[in-house]
Amino acid sequence: MAKDQLITKASGERVSFDMEKLRRSLKKSGADNHTIDTIVNSVVGRLYEGISTKEIYTMAFTMLRDKHTASFAARYKLKSAIMELGPSGYPFEKYFSEILRFQGYTVQISQILQGRCVTHEIDIIARFDHDVFFIECKYHNGRGTLTDVKTPLYINSRFEDVKFVQAQLPANKNKQLKGWVVTNTHFSDDAIQYGRCVGLELVGWDYPKGNSLKEQIDQTGLHPITCLTTLTKSEKANLLDAKIVLCRELAEQPDALAAAGITKSRIHKITDEARQLCR
Repeated sequence: MAKDQLITKASGERVSFDMEKLRRSLKKSGADNHTIDTIVNSVVGRLYEGISTKEIYTMAFTMLRDKHTASFAARYKLKSAIMELGPSGYPFEKYFSEILRFQGYTVQISQILQGRCVTHEIDIIARFDHDVFFIECKYHNGRGTLTDVKTPLYINSRFEDVKFVQAQLPANKNKQLKGWVVTNTHFSDDAIQYGRCVGLELVGWDYPKGNSLKEQIDQTGLHPITCLTTLTKSEKANLLDAKIVLCRELAEQPDALAAAGITKSRIHKITDEARQLCR
């Protein structure tokens, strides 16, 4: 039976196939129940011992793309789309800064700050009410890669060095200064335990519950351009190089597509998919 079938996660761990998890992910794409049942039944019929989660995802994505509009498949591929915001971490930094901006934060990117001992480049400085967050983004372009305890240990030491100077500035009087680590994958248990112990904010793909990266994307509806099925890999790379990371930017600025060398005959199809994702 499918529920007893062992599948292989990106980390190499073997777990039982979770049919309901597949259903939920398809439901979030906007697919109707009939389509979901058809895809799930097809995937279950093609399972074999040790099949990778990537292969299961590819099967479901392909069927969803063939049966529905491109935007449904684009929503379904969100996690892999985040993995395409590389190879450098800058597009991910800009992407997360836009999520914060949408939620009402005042945001600055790539700031050089003097610490007590040395200078530091801070990925994002975000301000909201009486809080100032010094945010470091840890981007991974490989599935199954954990952000382990060494990362928050290192980032917290940098934060404490910066905090010593920043706390004395008039602009930060009566402000709470906090460190923050954001990753597009998962934190190890030790990393989470350390973050809780020292008061370091952590946001990962599925952590913390209720405010994880995935949930923030769902809540804001801000999808990266790498979700788009109508763009080629090289076109996505060109747009990211031009510092365009949001589907909303393409929906509002179709001229960016022309500037990236995309033909007029395809611009309408791409912007249409981007607008559907923004709804």
